[in-house]
Amino acid sequence: MKLEVLHVCNHVLCVNKPPGLPVVPDSSEDDSLFDLAKAWIKREYQKPGDVFLGVVHRLDRPVSGVVCFARTSKGAARLGASFREKTAQKSYMAITSGPKPSGLADAGVVEHWLLKDPSRNMVKVVPEGTPGAKLARSEYRFTDGRNRVELSPVTGRSHQLRVALASLGTPILGDLKYGADRPLPDKSIALHARRLVVPHPTRDEVVDVTAPLPSNGVW
Repeated sequence: MKLEVLHVCNHVLCVNKPPGLPVVPDSSEDDSLFDLAKAWIKREYQKPGDVFLGVVHRLDRPVSGVVCFARTSKGAARLGASFREKTAQKSYMAITSGPKPSGLADAGVVEHWLLKDPSRNMVKVVPEGTPGAKLARSEYRFTDGRNRVELSPVTGRSHQLRVALASLGTPILGDLKYGADRPLPDKSIALHARRLVVPHPTRDEVVDVTAPLPSNGVW
């Protein structure tokens, strides 16, 4: 599989993840984005021995879009801090499995307390104060009045955008786990990490990358 590189410098590598590819190796033993990126660096820069690559954030396997890796330990520490401290800005696009319900505002904020069930790899909305629950806040805007949505996660909780749209009565196309009525042929979901803006780890500038939409016919 060819790696689509969006940005590369001494400390940072940003790539466009295709849907269906895990970011890091998992129990499936399928190829991962991490392995592909390491192989690309080794080949592109003719690096002998093992290649350092730091994972600073992830996308769910069926999701596509921008993934940022660190090429140095310093980059990994500072990029990781940017994601934890919310100075990294992320925006997504989604297609919902049905039209926007009548009465739902074209734009707004979804706020929930979410509890993860690791055994099922799912999260659910629970009352505030539930042990282990974390607050999730997401901004949304329907761009065509029907089923295209721009999303910005204010917090960084697992599956929060997927749950946010499901809670509005508009689950993401193909997202069977959170209420879609049918799968997509390639088992992806129509959620794409469109843009990432993150402070550069060593320069007084930002890394600003936009990932082209997948070419699987959904978009």
